[in-house]
This record gives sequence, structure tokens and C-alpha cells, in this order.
Amino acid sequence: MSRIASILSTPINNVVICMASRIPQLQRFFYSHYFFGGLRQAIGVMLPALLLVGVFQLYSVGMIAAIGAACVAIIDQPGGPRRYGTNGMLGAILLGSITAAITGMASSHSVLIWLAVPALCFVFSMFTVFGKQGGLLGFACLLIMTLTMRTPLAPHEVMMHTLYSFLGGVFYFIYSFLVHRVLWHREEQQVLSVALFATADYIFARSQFYDVNADLEASYRKLIHAQSTMTEAQQAARDTVLRELPRGHKRGDRLRAEALNVFIDMVALLDSLLATHTDYATLRRSVPDGDVLIFARDALYKLGVNLSYIALNIARNRSVKERNSVKAELRAIEYELQKYRQDGLAEKEPEVYALLVQVLRRLRNATRLVDRMAEHTRSTSDAVLVDMRLEKALDRFLSRRAWRIGMLTSNLRLDSSHFRYAARVTAASLVAMSITTVIAHTSLSEVLPGSTMHGYWIILTLLVIMKPGFALTRQRNGWRLAGTLIGCAIALVLFNVTHSPNIYLIVLVAASVLGYSLIQLNYMIAAVFNTVFVLLVFHFLSPATNIAIGERLIDTFIGCGIALMCSYILPWWEHNYMGSLASAVKKANRELLNTGLHYAALTRELAGARDAGASHNATLDADQHEAEMRWRLARKNVYVAFSNYTSAFYRMMDEPIKRQKNVPELNNLMIQYHVLASQISAAIPILASLQTVPEGIQKSLDAVGAYLDDRDANPPLSIETEGELATLAYPLRQMVKAAQLIRQEMRGVAVA
Repeated sequence: MSRIASILSTPINNVVICMASRIPQLQRFFYSHYFFGGLRQAIGVMLPALLLVGVFQLYSVGMIAAIGAACVAIIDQPGGPRRYGTNGMLGAILLGSITAAITGMASSHSVLIWLAVPALCFVFSMFTVFGKQGGLLGFACLLIMTLTMRTPLAPHEVMMHTLYSFLGGVFYFIYSFLVHRVLWHREEQQVLSVALFATADYIFARSQFYDVNADLEASYRKLIHAQSTMTEAQQAARDTVLRELPRGHKRGDRLRAEALNVFIDMVALLDSLLATHTDYATLRRSVPDGDVLIFARDALYKLGVNLSYIALNIARNRSVKERNSVKAELRAIEYELQKYRQDGLAEKEPEVYALLVQVLRRLRNATRLVDRMAEHTRSTSDAVLVDMRLEKALDRFLSRRAWRIGMLTSNLRLDSSHFRYAARVTAASLVAMSITTVIAHTSLSEVLPGSTMHGYWIILTLLVIMKPGFALTRQRNGWRLAGTLIGCAIALVLFNVTHSPNIYLIVLVAASVLGYSLIQLNYMIAAVFNTVFVLLVFHFLSPATNIAIGERLIDTFIGCGIALMCSYILPWWEHNYMGSLASAVKKANRELLNTGLHYAALTRELAGARDAGASHNATLDADQHEAEMRWRLARKNVYVAFSNYTSAFYRMMDEPIKRQKNVPELNNLMIQYHVLASQISAAIPILASLQTVPEGIQKSLDAVGAYLDDRDANPPLSIETEGELATLAYPLRQMVKAAQLIRQEMRGVAVA
């Protein structure tokens, strides 16, 4: 009896944690596409070197081919549509070969190298105008430039050097194409798994709002970060899973249908969660001692754990057999709501009661979607799309990228952030070359021997660290320094503990894989493994000395110092972006409202026609489906625009305080945009279910639109709150309030 009593006295949160613990981060990493992609990249880069060196003893040829392969491997990032990666790798082969030829011809001429390196740095740094893929392509070309200039080449050597680099790039392209062709389903599973894990993390962050002991402000910051990460992960999954839809009933089509079903339900789960922005402060004041908040928190936590296990099993290519049940929490919430109704809460505070009912409905819906995702992992033999109407509309949700020369030329102006970034990188390369030349021609060369022999490492450090944003450059500066110091210490310990070449080779391969795998997750740890990898390569080339360790440290310190100094040249601060990003979010919310109201109107019209006994109207049905697709696309665009805004805002907060402009207004805008999008998503389905829209509700909707258009409006003081309309009253009032505040804050930002 005492044992039972101790269990019953345990706090509910501890019981939940005992019953359902999160998946360890290390386990998530090793089953993710990050590790798989890093393994693929490391093998593709090292294989030509190992073959040429181990079989034919061609050390220099093997190194050059590996450099060419590494240039192409940078583009072969995990996640995203395959066709963009293919085009990017072909571009890297072509531009990389041209870069190697130009750098090789200039490397033996003291004047030409001073012209070629800054020019190439400027041109390829401007590639950031093409987005992330363009930035990667530019960095790949700059990498091959830097590694080509490390040793002067005679004119007759340039052609062979370029050829070997070109063949290394071609080898990696063919290797990557074959790997993707064979393991396409594993790639889809891993990208989908990462998105599911990110969604689970978002659910965990959301559950903390129902914890009366958790600080609302801190919980909100965690939620925004989790939502930004989730949006990026889901877009990567969208671009991967939707790139090729099932067309028949073969095994490949069944596997695609399974992944697509999980993805569709994951997006539906996200929509359901985002459509429940709640005034948690009001809830805590209205039911401060109620267990309903505890049960909602525990239900969300369990759903997050269930989703994590689904993600893990999808990554391991296994079916989900066991999961935690949420039935107890849902029944407990039902019981609490019944008590509130008996106590008269529905009459005294109808909106609060309706809000609690909505929470229960959303939890039920989320539970159904999570259970259905688990079912998808067990029924691949007869997998069909959960919504056949979506098949022809999904391609419009993919990312679209257009590369035009005009994008480069139109940014050749001083008020362009891309131009300023390219100018900073060019200036930093000139400073690095000047310092290397000064050291080489003075007595400092005896004190700093590594800087004369490996000056290219200083430029490589600059290119790795310097980013368009000041905050990210400063952040990477610290990470790079710390990673290099730790990597040098690990290498020094390794060289003194053992002299076995076999152990060195094993560590080299492991460091290469982990360096590629962690570059998108943790830059500092990636720098540690990359430093160990480079030092082991130099040790194999010159095993009699460990001077390379000191050289890498000196070069890295010099490169970091130059990067930090040059980051103040024509800086482009994040606050310059915030106004346009805020306008983009407002525009996306306005489009969400417009498409949602159109979809709700067509749904009501279609329902009215059916109730009247009219014959099936194919045109009206098609229009309603098209309106629904446009509304879903508008929701996706709101998530992306909001993620861009919040990411820029938090980057601004990492910049010097004097460069942080309009922080209170921008922070309030971030909150109100989140509230507005959530409440629009919550209100539209309710509006679609009504037979007619009451006058007060219509006037409120008109007022929201007017405020978003920066026009005056007079929303009604009271709106209809009877029956089902009570569930609409709260989101509508929140929409009006959020739109008013958005208009006010946007005017303040514009004036400032």
C-alpha cells in the first residue's frame, strides 16, 4: 500500500517523463540525413584520393582529384529537391574548373595573383544573390581557388592540374548520382524523419504554455525558435517528398505513397496546432487551480514523444508498434469540462469555456493524426493517398528558384547587402595577402614560418568565417577559434599517444565523416573534426614533424583577426532588413485572410447547394477545392515569411546594442503576427461551417482587412456569441486586436 501511495503522490509531470522520455539527440543524429549525407560526401571525396594514392602511388594527382571532388561535394547537401543539387554540382564542375585554371595560371606570377584572387573573391561572393544554393556554389569555387594557390604552378602544369580537378568533380557527380538513384527512399525517410523530430520539438515547446510554473515569456521565445527550425525542416521535407509523386502501383510508388501520407498528416498536424494560439495568461487567471491545464500539457508532451518515436522508426525503416496512449488525459479533460459546465462557467465566461472546448477538440484531432501516421508505417503494401484530390496540386508547394544574370548586375550598387558582403570579402583577401607578403619578406618569417608556407590557409579561414551578416560572422569567428584550438589539442595528444598509421587512418576517416555531417548542426564541433582531418592529412604528407599544428593555429588566429576587422567594412546591419521583412509577413497574412474567406464562402455555397438537394455541381466543387489549395499555400507562405522575420530579428539581437533599432516595436510585431496567423487559421474552418455569417462577425472581418491595409475601421463593440459562434468570438477578437497593433507598430517602424 505504501508503494501505491508513493506512486499516486508523484507529480504528474514526473510520471509522464517516466512513461514517455524523449529520443536522445545522439540517436537522432546518427539516424538523420545529416549523418548519412556526411558519410556520402566523405566517401565521395576520399575515394579518388585513396584509389590513386593506394593503388597507383599518385600522391599529388590524388590530392588534386580530391580537391575537385570536395568542391562538388559542397553542393551535395542533404535535403532539398534533387534537381537543384544536380544543376548546382554541374555548375560547380564547370566554374570550379575555370577557377582552377585561372588561379593556376596566376599562381606563378606575383602581379597576376594579386589581381586574380580579389577578383574571384568579389565575383563568387556576389553569388549570394541566388540564395543558399548560390552561396554554396560561390564558396565551392572559392575553396578550389584557395587550395590551388597553395603551390605555384608552372604554365605546363596548369592544364594537367585543371584536368585532374575536373575529373575529381566528375567522379563525385557520377558517384552521387548513383547513390541517390539507389538510396532515394532512404533519403526521403531521413529528411522526413528530421522534419517529424522538429515538429515534435515544437509540440514539446508548446506544451510548456500549459505549465503554470513555466514563464510565459521564456516559453514564447522557445516556441518561436522551435517554429523557425520546424518551418525550415518541413520545407526541406516538402522539396524532397513532393519531387516525385506516386503514379502507379509498383513497389516504388507504394513507398512514395507511404512517405507522402506521413508528410500530409504532419502538415495537417502543424496546421491544427498553429490554429490554437491561446491567451494562456487569461486561461491561467480563469482556471488557476484547474487540472485541465495539467492534462493538456501532459497530452501534448505524450503526443510529442509519440511523434518522436514515429520519426525514429521511419529513419530506421521500421514500423511503429507501440506508443503512449493519450486517452486518459483526454477523458480527464472531458471530466473537467463537465465540472466547469455544472459550475456555470459556460454561462459566466462563455468564451473561456469555448476556448477549453477548442483545446480538447484540437488535442483529439492531433491524436488522430499522430495515430494515423503510425498506421502509415505499417501498411506499405496497399498504401494509397489519404487525400487523392491533393495529388495534382502538391507541386505548387515546392520551392522555386530562378537564376538570372540580371540578379547579379542589379545588385552592383552600394545599398545592396550582397555587394557590401562581396566588398568585405575582397578587402579581407587583400589584407591577408598583404600580411603574408610582409611576413615572407621580413624577419618575421623566422618566427612565423607557417604563415609564409601556408598563407592560403589564412584566406580559407576568411572565406569560411565571413558571412553577409555581422552577427553570424562574429559568431563563426568564435566557433572557428575554439574548434581549431580543440582540434589541435586532440591531434597533439593523438600524435603523442600512438604512432600507428592504421589508427591515424581510422581517425582521419571518422573526422572527415563527422566534419561533413555536423557542418549544418554545430559549426564549432565540425571545426574540431575538420582541424583533426587536415592535421592528419599533413601528417601523412610529412610524418617526421608536427609543425603543421602550430602553423594551423597561427594561420587561424590571423584569419580570424582579419575577418573580425573587415566585418566593419561597409557593414549591413539586420535592422535594415526588418522593415521589408515585417511588410512581407503582413502581406502574407493579408493573403491568408483573403484566400481563407474565399474558401469559406465557396464551402458555404457548396454546402447550401447540397442541402437544397441540387444536383452535383462539378464546377463549384472544383472551385472549392482550388480555393482550399490556395488557402493551404497561403498558410505555408505565412510560415516561411514569419520564419524569415524571426530569424532576422534574433540575428539583430546578437549585433552591437547601438545597431539594434526599434526592438520593442519589432518584438511586438513578431508576437502579433504569430497571434494573427494562428487565429485566422482557427477562424476560417468555423466560418466555413456556418450557414451564414452574422453581421457583427462580418464587420469584424472587414475591420481586420482594413487594418492590414493601413485603413481606419470601426469594429463592433459586441459580436454574436451564442452556440457555435462562441468558439469564433475569441479568435475574431484576437484578430481585430492583433491587426490594430500591427498597424500601430508598422507606422512606428516606418517613422523611425
